[in-house]
Amino acid sequence: MDTQHDIALTHALAAIPGPLPPSGVLHAVIPHTSRFTVVGNHLAQHAELSLVAIGIGVHIQSLPAGSKVGIKALAARFPEGEVKIACALRELEAHGYLHRTRVRLPKGRVATRTVFCNQPGAMLRDGVVPVVGPAVRSSAPAPILVREHIHVPERTPVAVPEPAAVPKPVPVPETPHAPVRLPSRTAPTQPRRPLPHPQALTPELRQAASAFLADLRRHAEELVLSEQDVEELAPGVAAWLERDATTDAIRRTLTADLPKPLRHPARLLRHRLTALLPPPLPGAHDLASPRRAPVTPFQTCDGCERAFRSHDPGHCRDCRAQYGEAA
Repeated sequence: MDTQHDIALTHALAAIPGPLPPSGVLHAVIPHTSRFTVVGNHLAQHAELSLVAIGIGVHIQSLPAGSKVGIKALAARFPEGEVKIACALRELEAHGYLHRTRVRLPKGRVATRTVFCNQPGAMLRDGVVPVVGPAVRSSAPAPILVREHIHVPERTPVAVPEPAAVPKPVPVPETPHAPVRLPSRTAPTQPRRPLPHPQALTPELRQAASAFLADLRRHAEELVLSEQDVEELAPGVAAWLERDATTDAIRRTLTADLPKPLRHPARLLRHRLTALLPPPLPGAHDLASPRRAPVTPFQTCDGCERAFRSHDPGHCRDCRAQYGEAA
């Protein structure tokens, strides 16, 4: 059997076009049709994970949902001890492949929920992790690399003793799971506020605003605007002018503390014109001091000489009741 295998491999090497690498491993790639697991090179060739962590990560990824992957269960399956397996699980957890959380069951018991993510980077970007048990399996033939991977052609039938029939393993049914949506790591984007507009955009007001925007590059060379930018931002400057803001005040607001480098001057001006819009100037009646309500003066009662508030002198309330006077 060994001789026949070597002969087939020799024919396969001769059928590969192009020179073979002088050293290193060569891959004889035979496509899988069943019972296989897709493993990313980011895990199989991880530069910081140990070989034990990579092997345990591949093993966990190949298991169906609901399998036991605790330290004692893995130590009973592999010759490595519990200490080495615990270190490997911590490595996978530190690099985002393994997530272990404590959850409380309905009857009050506390259990550990273990989730294995085959692509931690995709989980951080998209926020949705489809939990489908082991890695996705496919019945389509796997692609074969040309340079270093060797496709073994079909061998000619050779008269060999027929081996004993091996019972086919029964596939374990996998229960589909609904996608698990993770909480968003960033706050929701707020809608952009509209550019302010004046109540009446007269031609004179638009001309003054456009001239002001075109003149900004004389005071800050970064604020070079196109004609379209000037046309779009003119209503915002006109709203400032309508609220009696001087051109010097507007210029200082728009040109102060410019970022270096300034990539989008029109966006910056739009933001400042919108976010820093001053309120309208108050009128003379708004600035007048509020009138205080008149205060009722104190009087001395003519009967008991007790102080009481009243606009007219006389008796207090108790004395009026005693003498029968009207209030």
